[in-house]
Amino acid sequence: MARTSQFPKAIDPELVGTYPALAKAGGGYVWDAVLEYRVWCHPELGAPDECEGDDYYYAFATFEEAEEFAKEMVGAAEPLALILQEEYIDEPEPGRYTHVRARRVAEWPPVFLSRPRRSPSTIPDFLSPDAPANRLEILRGGAPA
Repeated sequence: MARTSQFPKAIDPELVGTYPALAKAGGGYVWDAVLEYRVWCHPELGAPDECEGDDYYYAFATFEEAEEFAKEMVGAAEPLALILQEEYIDEPEPGRYTHVRARRVAEWPPVFLSRPRRSPSTIPDFLSPDAPANRLEILRGGAPA
């Protein structure tokens, strides 16, 4: 019997490995889709030098494939999820949030995928004057809704 993944598969496995290497890091609080999982390899930590000393990555459609590769490759980092955000929450200063309606691609630790996938009401509910005081903890999955 196949094991169910704790993380979603890439939205389009045929595109895995075709996305630009540069992406935003973290942020946004919500996500729309997983594009791929990446394992960054670091020659300075013992990974084979395939890019003249520069870091490089391998891309995978599932977290499990990425995790298995990372465990076996010397000099590999923990897997990251490359995620798509069609809209997201910006926090330009602590406690001040804004709704950004722009496409963004970011690398996240996979554990961040426990945060909700964005729905039409996720961000408006979060920004509502009636939102509970612990709204950020709810969004992060650390408190009951």
